[in-house]
Amino acid sequence: MPAIIRGGGRNQTFDAYKRALQIRKADELPLLLVDSEDLVAEGCDAWKHLKSRKADNWEKPPQAGDQDAYLMITCMETWFLADREALQKYFHDCWRDSAIPKWANLEEIPKESVFQALSKATADCGKKAYSKGKAAFDLLKAIDPSKVESVCPSAKKLLDRLRNK
Repeated sequence: MPAIIRGGGRNQTFDAYKRALQIRKADELPLLLVDSEDLVAEGCDAWKHLKSRKADNWEKPPQAGDQDAYLMITCMETWFLADREALQKYFHDCWRDSAIPKWANLEEIPKESVFQALSKATADCGKKAYSKGKAAFDLLKAIDPSKVESVCPSAKKLLDRLRNK
């Protein structure tokens, strides 16, 4: 299993990725995985998207491969919505699945809409209502990758890369 290193904030994650490229060993494959934050234009790869975002304007490091950056479109929470059973197990009786729309394509949903849906679905959860932080990483561990990759092409692309390392 590959080692996963949480980078903290977005820029800290990119900085950690660049450091990993500089010090990597022969058997290591540093990959960058971040939220796209915005919808991704059709046919736009991860590096182009990260360069075109004014808030990022990230250049692909010279040591990075064209297929070494991956996006959670539009955010990590999109992946959670792909596995509603995991959300139900995590939030228990306070989870309201009916608050989540039946979106046809999760990767076409703006980040704000994803967060609003999670907020509504966990509104009865009190202190356990969804917020980015510990719950996010607990859920990331709990979701079923096969469910996510079946509805999120960006996740499938990453998982295929990891399987074929």
